[in-house]
Formats: sequence, C-alpha cells, structure tokens
Amino acid sequence: MEYQEGDIILCKVKDIAKTAVFVETLDGIKGSIVLSEIAPGRIRNIRDYVVPNKIIVCKILHIRDNHLFLSLRRVKHNEQKDVMDAYKKEKSIENIIKTIVGEKAKEVTDKIGEKYSLEEFFEEARENEKLLDEYFTKEESEKIIKVLAKKKGKEKIIKKEFSFSTKESNGIKIIKETLGKYEGIKYLGNSKFVIIRKSADPKKTDMEIREILEEIEKQAHKLKCEFAFKGK
Repeated sequence: MEYQEGDIILCKVKDIAKTAVFVETLDGIKGSIVLSEIAPGRIRNIRDYVVPNKIIVCKILHIRDNHLFLSLRRVKHNEQKDVMDAYKKEKSIENIIKTIVGEKAKEVTDKIGEKYSLEEFFEEARENEKLLDEYFTKEESEKIIKVLAKKKGKEKIIKKEFSFSTKESNGIKIIKETLGKYEGIKYLGNSKFVIIRKSADPKKTDMEIREILEEIEKQAHKLKCEFAFKGK
C-alpha cells in the first residue's frame, strides 16, 4: 500500500451504516469514515454529504491492517477542489483516448500510466508531439494533436473584490481562519480582499468564485462579521 497518513485521496462510497460510512479507493483499498468525521456538528441527514457510488475526497487519519480510517470534514476546500479537478481532467483525457483508439483504450492508458499521470502526459505532449508516437499510430496522434489544439486556450485572470471585517477582539484570528480555507485570496488593506484565479474557462471559474464568496458570506453571518461583495 502506497498510502500514508495525511494523504488527501479519492474514494467511492460503498455503503452507509448507522455509525460509519464504508468506502473504497479507486484502486480497491477499503476504508471507513465514522460519523463524527463526516461533518462538524450534528448531522440531520447523512445523504446531504454522502450517497452510495458518490466520489468523495477524504483525508487519511491512520492505517491499520490494510484498512484506511478517513475523514471527510478535515479536507480543506482548496484540497477538495484540487483533487476533484485533477480527477475530472483524468476522466476527460480517458474519454478522449477511448474515442480515438476504441477498445484498446485501457491498454494504452495503462502503458502511459507506467511513466506519467494522464494529465502530465497530455501537458508534455502539447510541447513535444513526438511523445505521442510511442503510444499511438500516426493517424491517432494527428487526431489527439487536433484535440489538444482545441483545448489549449489562453488563460485569463478572474478576480473579485470583497470586504470582510469584525469588531471582535480576536478579529485577525477569525478572519485568517475563515479565509485561509480558500486559495488565491489576498489582503488589499482597509478590510478589503480580492480572490484571484487563472482559468481557460472564465465562465466556470466565475461561478466557482461566486460559490466561494457565498460560503464566506454564510460564515460571516454565523460569526457576526461584516461581509460585502459588489458583484452580487
């Protein structure tokens, strides 16, 4: 087993019991999550968080007898996003390869996987098209090059400003703990912040940023802090 305590990994939900949720990693290692590690506070409906066959991002708390003891609630927002984004990219690449090579797709992806992740392979292939010749026929390589050219878009910077403040004596700690969960947030001064992301899909990234700001606003209300976002 290559997993270690503290790793952030993908799992598929297999079963939900009264005291725990049972999962498997995508390579078949079994694990479990006790209810207290699903979410903080009282859970009214477990299916708001997990349902059978759902892919979730977990943190490994410890390993015993080839069994993973996991947490869902201890995974930070940016960790969850990074792992899920990587997973979606891998699946997208798998589908591209399957469309082009058909039944031998698994054989090809397994061969690529001996040296690269699929995302790493496609990124290197963008810069060095000859790399494709090791795994694909000339005709297949030409099709993949066309797909890569379509997907290669110029990244744009998406940013949104907001204000966040509190009159509590431990205000700095509150703000750091609340905003520290999210990547790309910078302090502008005078209780103003900006969240910045680079993306080749501005519309999707704009939606993601708005969802983050909605989460921050909810936290602000709970903590009795002041929050404002001009773009609402």
